[in-house]
Amino acid sequence: MPRDQASREPLLGHSNGQSARAGNNGGFAYTVEDLAPLTDPTSPKLPSQMGGIAKICEGLKVDPKVGLHSDEASEHSTGHSDQVKFAARSKAFGRNILPTVQSASFWSLVKKAYNDRTLILLSIAALVSLGVSIYEDYGPHHPKDEPRVGWVEGAAILAAVAAVVFTNAINDYQKERQFRKLNAKKDDRCVKLLRDGREQEVNVKEVQVGDIMLMEPGDLLAVDGIILKSHNITCDESSATGESDAMKKDPEEKCYIISGSKVLDGSGQMLVTAVGTNSFFGKTMMAMREATPEETPLQIKLDILAESIAKLGMAAAVAMLVTLIVKYFVQASLSNEPFPPGDVIFSDMVKIVIQAITIVVVAVPEGLPMAVTLALAYATTQMLKDNNLVRVLSACETMGNATTVCSDKTGTLTQNKMTIVEGTLSLLPFVGLDKAKIWKSEVNPEVAQIIIEGIALNSSAFEDKDERGNLAFIGSKTESALLGFIKFLGASYSNIRSDIKVVKVYPFSSMKKTMSCVVETPGGHEKYRLYVKGASEIVLGSCTHYVDSEGNTKSLDDTARSKFDQIISQYADKALRTIALSYRDVSSHDFKKFNDEEAPNAKLVCLGIVGIQDPLRPGVVESVRDFAKAGVTVRMITGDNIQTARAIAKNAGILIKGGLAMTGPEFRALSKEDQTVAVKRLQVLARSSPTDKTIVVRRLQELGEVVAVTGDGTNDGPALKMADVGFSMGITGTEVAKEASAIVLMDDNFSSILKSLMWGRAVNDSVRKFLQFQLTVNITAVVLSFISAVASDDNQSVLSAVQLLWVNLIMDTLAALALATEPPSAEVLKRHPTSKTAPLINFNMWKMILGQAIFQIALNLSLLKFGGALFHLQSKDGSISDKHMAVLRTMIFNIFVFLQVFNELNCRRIDDTINVFKNLLHNKIFILVQFVVITGQFLIVQFGGQAFKTVPLTGQQWLITLLIGSLSLPVGLFLRLLPARLIPESVVSHKSEEREPLVSTARLRWEGSSRQVEDTNKFFDAIRKNKYGGHSRQPQGDATESLWQKTFKNIGSN
Repeated sequence: MPRDQASREPLLGHSNGQSARAGNNGGFAYTVEDLAPLTDPTSPKLPSQMGGIAKICEGLKVDPKVGLHSDEASEHSTGHSDQVKFAARSKAFGRNILPTVQSASFWSLVKKAYNDRTLILLSIAALVSLGVSIYEDYGPHHPKDEPRVGWVEGAAILAAVAAVVFTNAINDYQKERQFRKLNAKKDDRCVKLLRDGREQEVNVKEVQVGDIMLMEPGDLLAVDGIILKSHNITCDESSATGESDAMKKDPEEKCYIISGSKVLDGSGQMLVTAVGTNSFFGKTMMAMREATPEETPLQIKLDILAESIAKLGMAAAVAMLVTLIVKYFVQASLSNEPFPPGDVIFSDMVKIVIQAITIVVVAVPEGLPMAVTLALAYATTQMLKDNNLVRVLSACETMGNATTVCSDKTGTLTQNKMTIVEGTLSLLPFVGLDKAKIWKSEVNPEVAQIIIEGIALNSSAFEDKDERGNLAFIGSKTESALLGFIKFLGASYSNIRSDIKVVKVYPFSSMKKTMSCVVETPGGHEKYRLYVKGASEIVLGSCTHYVDSEGNTKSLDDTARSKFDQIISQYADKALRTIALSYRDVSSHDFKKFNDEEAPNAKLVCLGIVGIQDPLRPGVVESVRDFAKAGVTVRMITGDNIQTARAIAKNAGILIKGGLAMTGPEFRALSKEDQTVAVKRLQVLARSSPTDKTIVVRRLQELGEVVAVTGDGTNDGPALKMADVGFSMGITGTEVAKEASAIVLMDDNFSSILKSLMWGRAVNDSVRKFLQFQLTVNITAVVLSFISAVASDDNQSVLSAVQLLWVNLIMDTLAALALATEPPSAEVLKRHPTSKTAPLINFNMWKMILGQAIFQIALNLSLLKFGGALFHLQSKDGSISDKHMAVLRTMIFNIFVFLQVFNELNCRRIDDTINVFKNLLHNKIFILVQFVVITGQFLIVQFGGQAFKTVPLTGQQWLITLLIGSLSLPVGLFLRLLPARLIPESVVSHKSEEREPLVSTARLRWEGSSRQVEDTNKFFDAIRKNKYGGHSRQPQGDATESLWQKTFKNIGSN
């Protein structure tokens, strides 16, 4: 028998097929693959095709009335012949646990951090330098009166590499620990199962396929299954599907239970069909672990730059080595002195090699990885204070280049908490809960009490602690909103329920769209009162009277009915869910005529209409506005209907004139080319599936967008993982969403994303600031060392190797600390994102780097040539003694350092801003670093002596070097004022590095609308011109026309 035929037979209920399958699957008629489709809502008839629920239970060896037997868990069970041990079940269907993610050890993180070309190259240079220095220090030709300090340079460089590696590793280790703490809850909880014919509480990890799970309001379901019995079960699947509406479950049409959903109302039983990695939740979680992170644009650019600089440094070192060797032998040949002996030549060659290696050490940007690490480490620490937990370190800088944010609606932009936002009760309108208190003070107290009692009694929702231990209403979101409303008004639903007896309940019916209850009333000739709530049109149609603000009951004539219809229409236009509240008093005689099936919803008195909505989170509107100013487009992708999605998007400022709002099926029906066209204007995608969200992200990325995706549900997982930066919610977010995300929003606040954008841009700016500073120092030091060494008689640079160590290593490290800890300002939101293809060093940076380097090189060489006369250090015959030459070299060293100190102030800005001191006092680390550098320079000059080849300077000489060093500031001012047009584009490109949005806000809002109409017509013409040609599934003409007629209504009318 063919394998596929055999695999299908159990699904059709054939006993022969089941027997064959049972032999191959531990006695069960089904495999994991057979049961997998039992969560697909598009296949509601699958259970009946498999022979029905009874046949499925038989294939899983379980009696639905008894459940599994507890003694199956024992190795020595002697139960019924049809029993199967739990071990066999676990082998066949898996356990309800996910494989533990093995945490990386600290040393593996160290190894990972060291796996960097720049660091490896630096280590090699340091080892060579160390070896040569040790030979020089302890070789036979080392002068006895000189200290053996040459090895300090190589050792210090290796120490710097170790500092970079361990800083990175410690940061990664702490980050992993933080995230483990974030998810350290949940594994130990119990669920209720039917086993041995009775209810038992069992640890969720021990649930087996074939178990009968009992469901009640508030349960968070950890497995997939099929409904066996349902007493009005309603589930919240928003975290799994994105659909905010509650889903009614029954054993017939809507029988599938998806892991990760929550029971809102009702009770019942389900047959467990998938656990652990085979469940919907488990599959999504495991998918999140597969992808490997890619290098970020900044890392790629830095790698290329570091490699280029290293090559240039090596070339300069080789040129210097060759030049000095040639010069040495030419001088020796032309000298009147005898040709040096071999040991002297070798010693001199070692000195030349040291000079060349020093050039390599200076040229290699060892401070660059330190700057990136410090910037990211500092930013992630500060971001945690702004409620952003960074799980992937590179996500911080990637967010700085984000061009679009694709956000879920439910729980991200909104609170995932239905709330009464508007209402007209007893003809008195109110907007917002705050105004509702004013309504209560103005309305007739008796009427207010009737409304409050009706809401409290005609409801199955209740207040209890949620899974996080916080008080929350459990049940229908609509009923929770109503109970929240009266709680805000100061009423206690529990007290009302204890004081008033409910004698009959007519549960909510999707057919009638109402819920009713009958209660006893204390005293009066009318003993009972009927409360009815539900869809506003339905309830209003059953009303014959209404109550006004004075408490008077009036006839609901055509004029009054028209007024209520108008209220309903106004609320519907705002995408509010409208609920009508009503009641009528019932005599004992009439009450006896009530049956248990049909609610007597007639001759009702209308109390009013309320509009319910999942409100926006505080600060969302302002954040969307700030994102727009920063050139970042916010798009909303949701499972909600198009009307609700459009209204929420408009309120948030996401959907603006000219933007496109469409549904997932409409978007999915387009070809890839048309999806690419549509996504440029797309601002709202409603009724979307997880696949739709992933496709949108992919299309945006194909257009060169840097995409951030936010979400809180399991359904957001794939898109969060695919995005350049994924944000999950720390409070309401599911574990799948957190695992998939790069950043966790600890306060679930959409506005916190704006903070991450600011920090991301600050990181990019910090790296560029340091790069500008680093390259200026490196170019100046390399060129100055090369020229001065070649020009000198003793082949020695004006800056000694140990002096360069201070300048190139210690000072650069401190500069990285100073420039990488600049906090972000609101100014970073006033520019558009930097394009992915933009050069790492922009025009303004090149202008400052080359301008400062040329100035500093020229200044120091001039001082080397004419400084003796300028500083009155030479004798009358123009010669300079060794003592005075040491002073001159020390002054040049001091000037060189002060040039960098003042240029560091210039490097605080990478634009043409004149005031480099702005917000200086906000960065205390910068001020501290400058103090440390100046103090260290003073100690080196005054007390460094032979080790640093310095001599103490007088106060006057210190003042002179300080003033000359401060010339970096006016030079920086001049360079900032230098117009771009004066510098040829062949030297440095001065094109804008900012990335323009796909469609600018100004263009979308253009009131003339001519361009919008033109673009829209082109868009539809492309569709109508049979763009589907070549596709096997070509839509019919009428269907296509209808689809795009619908879509056209979503464009321009926003």
